[in-house]
Amino acid sequence: MIILIAGASHTGKTKLAQSLLEKHKFPYLSIDHFKMGLIRSGHTELTPESNDEELTAYLWPIICEIIKTAIENKQNLIVEGCYIPCDWQKDFGNRYLPEIKSIFLVMTERYIRSHFDSIKKYATVIENRVEDDCTPELLIADNQKVLEQCEANRQKVLLIDREYKVETE
Repeated sequence: MIILIAGASHTGKTKLAQSLLEKHKFPYLSIDHFKMGLIRSGHTELTPESNDEELTAYLWPIICEIIKTAIENKQNLIVEGCYIPCDWQKDFGNRYLPEIKSIFLVMTERYIRSHFDSIKKYATVIENRVEDDCTPELLIADNQKVLEQCEANRQKVLLIDREYKVETE
């Protein structure tokens, strides 16, 4: 089984992947780590500051082939990151789709405004964010954009509204 964990920045994708690893022993691939490996090794001219659309266009085709390889080898894998497009299904045929589950994490404006200090506090719980210039306005806009794209593509969304509660089942 492949589990895709996607969504806006700071929504807890990596924390959820880590929790699933600990509970179910499924390995996970952080697309951010993969991205930085490609950037640092000189395999791309993109940078960490490149826009998300450019990074997704570059990274997603490679991630798709990793997912297909895992399915073909009957391996479980969690893939997490913000570079998973909301229309990801179009890149997989009938052979692969039954083996893939996805969840998009999205925080509401109410949650962001009332919990922004906690969001910032926990931003480095799994990964060290060297420069974290997020603001409530940036998070609200990013989460709204992801929600609209998910709705347009009928994606399963875990809406984080009053409290942060993500189940690992």
